[in-house]
Amino acid sequence: MTFELRFTPEAEETFDSLASQLQQRWGDTYVAKFEAKVFKALKTIAGAPFLYPVVEETTGIRKCILHKNCSMLYMVNNHDIVIAYFWDNRQDPLF
Repeated sequence: MTFELRFTPEAEETFDSLASQLQQRWGDTYVAKFEAKVFKALKTIAGAPFLYPVVEETTGIRKCILHKNCSMLYMVNNHDIVIAYFWDNRQDPLF
């Protein structure tokens, strides 16, 4: 069973912010590699949404580490997967 992916406005904003930072620091090639990692993770999550661990019990938020410096946080709701936001792991911890 494949789940439908949805993005929150925060997810779109944080993805754009991270991509912009990567582009400024390392250029378009690195952004393309980052986007490829994100798309691969999205495909994996769509097929197996419970693969990654829950990091916040009350909300059911799960954390997919894309790179040592970046994670994608999401929730599973019925037949939807809601991508909540992207997180720079070098920031203060969320949980």
